[in-house]
Amino acid sequence: MSVTLLSSPLQGFTDFRFRNAFHQSFGGIDTFYAPYIKMNGKMVIKNNYQRDLNPEHNTVPHLIPQVMTNDPDEFLFVIKYIASLGYTELNWNLGCPYPMVTKQGMGSGLICNPMKIDEVLHKAHNESDITISMKMRLGYDEPSEILNVFPILEKYPIKNVAIHARLGKQLYKGGTDLDAFQKCVDQSPHKLYYNGDVTSVQAFRDLQERFPSIDHFMIGRGLIADPFLPLMIKNNTTEYPANRWQIFKDFHDTIYKQYDEALSGPMPIKMKMLGFWEYFSQSFNDPKKVYKAIKKNGSPRNYVATVNEIFAKQR
Repeated sequence: MSVTLLSSPLQGFTDFRFRNAFHQSFGGIDTFYAPYIKMNGKMVIKNNYQRDLNPEHNTVPHLIPQVMTNDPDEFLFVIKYIASLGYTELNWNLGCPYPMVTKQGMGSGLICNPMKIDEVLHKAHNESDITISMKMRLGYDEPSEILNVFPILEKYPIKNVAIHARLGKQLYKGGTDLDAFQKCVDQSPHKLYYNGDVTSVQAFRDLQERFPSIDHFMIGRGLIADPFLPLMIKNNTTEYPANRWQIFKDFHDTIYKQYDEALSGPMPIKMKMLGFWEYFSQSFNDPKKVYKAIKKNGSPRNYVATVNEIFAKQR
């Protein structure tokens, strides 16, 4: 069975600069999702969202915009905006676990409110012909929450439901609940995608064996921690390319240069790259040591020297 791999969006990480460089350097991802658009009660698309979704800025083969809202009018506003750019699908984020979001009744905090979900989907399907897909968690407090939403979703031609097999309250802690995901497979007539802890080729193989009917897998944090993972999964190999570290360094240098040009001052670029190195460091033998070396750098010049030294040691 052929497998489709999708990049799960991570706010603050997987913008167009990252996506383009990733696709060019590593490959393996069939579809990228853009980080969610959030309206904050105003019918205005912020400049950073506009830049991220501008077709001229994106060179990946397939990109799907995402929205996070619990307001039917906001949802429709975003539909019209992304349609004006030529996009034909909008993904609805009911997966974000962060308290600042869930306390507003959005992201995974909305899963416990099937009536509100129905209200949003009703307006979207009645007043537009855009294709809608879903990104969800099992629930916020209980894994049964998503099961209560499925009867609502059955009323609409949802393209697919991507399920991160954790609860919102877990954030990214603790293990995934594969038994609860199996209940979703058993009860939902919709096309389901699996998301959660696809962090190695073996982890993927185990999931594929556990869920033989699933042929779409989303990779989020694992994709940043090991950018070679998607193509290795596609090629069914655990072997890295001979020039692994040179490819990785060229990718790093590409995004570093672009973020350095886009951000103003040494502190923003330092914090930006520090966020990436929380994940990048997982590819190295001593992640804590690598991350500590990056963290203690003060100036951009020292940062570049440290990065060069880290990669040089891998050859």
